[in-house]
Amino acid sequence: MGVKVYYTTVTASRTVKSQQAEVLRILDSKSIKYELIDISVGGELREEMRSKAGDSTAAPPQFFNEDQYCGNYEMFSEAVEADTVEQFLKLA
Repeated sequence: MGVKVYYTTVTASRTVKSQQAEVLRILDSKSIKYELIDISVGGELREEMRSKAGDSTAAPPQFFNEDQYCGNYEMFSEAVEADTVEQFLKLA
């Protein structure tokens, strides 16, 4: 599978919860297939996400196409506004 979304099922942040819900709604509405990787199941997944993103403080959601970093929520949101989600996710 190509697109991977690192997210968390355990967060006290309403912002993170709403961003994740919005991301999944948009991906589903565009029929983009994706794999969810829940970083809350182990610290090693969080570290993997941060290492791949090149940011030791990266928070979910983070986007990858296989192991190639696409960006974070703010970048995704900008791509939605510009109608360039497929390019952002390196699908086009």
